[in-house]
Amino acid sequence: MVRPYGGKIQAVVFDWAGTIVDHGSRAPMGVFVEVFKRFGVEISIAEARAPMGLPKWQHIQAVGRQPAVAARWQAAHGSTFADADADRIYEVFTPLNAEVVPRFADLIPGALDTVAALRARGLKIGSTTGYNRPIMDVLAPIAAEAGYVPDNLVCAGDLSEGRPGPLMMYRCFTDLGIWAPASVIKVDDTVPGIEEGLNAGTWTVGLSVSGNGFGLSAAETAALAPAEFAERRATAARALTLSGAHYVIDSVADLLPVLDAIEGRMARGEQP
Repeated sequence: MVRPYGGKIQAVVFDWAGTIVDHGSRAPMGVFVEVFKRFGVEISIAEARAPMGLPKWQHIQAVGRQPAVAARWQAAHGSTFADADADRIYEVFTPLNAEVVPRFADLIPGALDTVAALRARGLKIGSTTGYNRPIMDVLAPIAAEAGYVPDNLVCAGDLSEGRPGPLMMYRCFTDLGIWAPASVIKVDDTVPGIEEGLNAGTWTVGLSVSGNGFGLSAAETAALAPAEFAERRATAARALTLSGAHYVIDSVADLLPVLDAIEGRMARGEQP
């Protein structure tokens, strides 16, 4: 029998795009549309966004399996969308995404202050991402130059399985020297990213406004009329809540009160 963890939070594991960088998780969207177009199939931004959070090969596979996209693929190619097709698209996708990612590498407002406050409390900072290593080899140095350097990085493709499975989180536990899932908070803007944390047994915090579900830059978000902002926010938050997120907030700038709330629950004996 595993004993309940009785300590405090030891680490926070962040996603990257839509969580720490790239408000609205916009970098991959145009690339998904472009690569499918190069293979003779038009897809919408909404279709491209639907599987966000999965490793990018699985993301491509999921887009191609959407009924409407699959029908267009059948019409264009005379065959059902197959894993071999995902392989071919992925080979084109990776260099294109790596090329555009620097244009969407700005840190999300409040990210550095939140990370600094977590470190001041003695917490470790982990990271997982649906991006593969070649893309992160471009993005991580840009983030480092801006001041964000997590204690580890686990990419899609590093392990035999990515999100929504827990293996990348398990690698974070090992890298960070942490064994109790209940001592970790996973912060993510996507449903697969929240499920990754839940499947690993951690606390989870979803981000509604800064992430994929909202889908806009910080400037575009600020320019919205109040009613449209509220509608977009509610839609994004609903998906994260339904995925099982313990908390849903607008962005990482709002994380510290949630940390306090979680530690209060832990002090009362609650587990994720």
